[in-house]
Amino acid sequence: MREKRWFWATLTLSSITIVSVVFAAWELVDNRFFREANYLTLHYLYITRGVATSLVLAFWAAWFVLRQRRQNEEDLRRSRERYRGLLEAFPGAVILYDAGLRVMEWNASAERMYGYPRPEICGRLLPIVPAEKSEELEQFMRRVEQSEAVLDVETMRLPRDGEPFEVQLSLLPFREAAGPVYFLEVTSDIRERVHWRQRMLEIEKLTSMGKMAAGTAHHLNSPLAALLIRIQMMRQRNTDGAFDEDAARIEEGLNFCRHFVQRLLDFTRATPMHKEPQDLGAIVESVCSFFLPAIQSKGVALVVDAAKGRGRQVHADRNLLETLLLILLSNALDAVSPGGEIRAFCRVVSPDRVGFAVHDNGCGIRAADRERVFEPFFTTKEPGRGTGLGLAIARNVVLEHGGTIEIESEPGAGATAYVDLPLAEVAQMAGSAKP
Repeated sequence: MREKRWFWATLTLSSITIVSVVFAAWELVDNRFFREANYLTLHYLYITRGVATSLVLAFWAAWFVLRQRRQNEEDLRRSRERYRGLLEAFPGAVILYDAGLRVMEWNASAERMYGYPRPEICGRLLPIVPAEKSEELEQFMRRVEQSEAVLDVETMRLPRDGEPFEVQLSLLPFREAAGPVYFLEVTSDIRERVHWRQRMLEIEKLTSMGKMAAGTAHHLNSPLAALLIRIQMMRQRNTDGAFDEDAARIEEGLNFCRHFVQRLLDFTRATPMHKEPQDLGAIVESVCSFFLPAIQSKGVALVVDAAKGRGRQVHADRNLLETLLLILLSNALDAVSPGGEIRAFCRVVSPDRVGFAVHDNGCGIRAADRERVFEPFFTTKEPGRGTGLGLAIARNVVLEHGGTIEIESEPGAGATAYVDLPLAEVAQMAGSAKP
């Protein structure tokens, strides 16, 4: 409004100035050249002056108005370009629609996120709201109509091709002068954030379960020891051969339970890394026997061949090496179906390196997934069945011991994880050679 008043004031003053200048110039001409002219000549001079003044004033006004109009159009064009540039550069999906969900604006981020080009979707009904979220959107729109902004709400949106995914939504009122209220929806893709949050929850749950398992194992250790002592005393007092045979089986079962509980405590206890020469074959046999009940409970066969690793020592932290093998066995067990088979075997890689491998005849891994299996939090398992940390931890353990780990697999043909480690003498020499 202020600019409009200034425009008319400028036009009026400039017009008065022009008229004054023209009349003053004409008067000078009259006084200089037509002082002795008759009435008729003066009459025509006055008419000519009026016409000339009108023409000059009309041309000036037209030029001034057109110049101002071109300037306004240029400002409007620049403003629109700036608006479009800001809209297109905004990282979130910006969508403007009316009360009937008819799309009026759609930026580049919305095109990328949902797969609909702007020319195709503008004027159409909003197609990205899943059916189960329609009532939720109606509630949000009612709140916005009452001038209440909806900010940073987690909901779902449906792309053109694909499954619904998680977004963070803000819905704001948008008005043009005295027109109806429109709805400005701003959404951002939060799938990665939700994925990490779920992984953190799983890790927290596993941590709590580990603490509970450690506490349970600690409480079981004492009664198992007492039972083992009591059965040994009973065997010493009783000379019946049949009783002694039954008691020996009970004692063997109690020893297995004690060993299992102790190993559980060892796995849950955080200890600093301590490397020393370890018999690779003995470790493979020990961990396989420890994990055997879980394998048998699924109806899977376990074949162990540690002959090539027996007597060959690697410079390693026993707890970490056991954890590494346990991760590989656990992954193999998840991959096979009941009736399947898992093989764990040692192998001689070269004169200065030895290793072991875990093979299963399960579902296998796709080529695209094989490249990512060592990434933290990447998993091909169903939600809730894996954290995606196992192979990442396994890789770190192998690297800390100067070894290598590789996975060979084809879909439907099972998978084999190969771990190679330097022999103890080679590892110790390499460690002492470091500055």
